[in-house]
This record gives sequence, structure tokens and C-alpha cells, in this order.
Amino acid sequence: MPIIVNLDVMLAKRKMKLKELSEKEGVFSTVNLSILKQGKVKATRFSTLNAICAALDCQPRDILEFTCEI
Repeated sequence: MPIIVNLDVMLAKRKMKLKELSEKEGVFSTVNLSILKQGKVKATRFSTLNAICAALDCQPRDILEFTCEI
């Protein structure tokens, strides 16, 4: 898939655990965040991405990366 999820990278940069992110925003389950972190999701809502970026003080490009695979 040409979209790479870098949630684990941002969590490491912020020295935050997945559970802390889940508790900080209070709208995500740890299980759903784990699925996103593993890149196993087919879609995500902008509201979810917005909340994650707010909690991690980052931009969407810090979480999602597009790669051209030819």
C-alpha cells in the first residue's frame, strides 16, 4: 500500500505510549489505535486524524506518508 502510517514514530518522538494517547483524547480505544499504528486500517476519519494530531501536536503529514510504488 502506498500510504505508510508513522504513528509509532510520532509516539516515540513524543515519548508517549499508545495507551496514553488513548486516554489523552478519550475518544479512541487502544485496540483501534493499535490497528491504525500497524497500518491495517482501510480508512480513517478526518476527525480521528485531527484528534491524533492535536494530542501529539503534529501535522497529518507526520502521521501519514505517501510513497509512489511503480
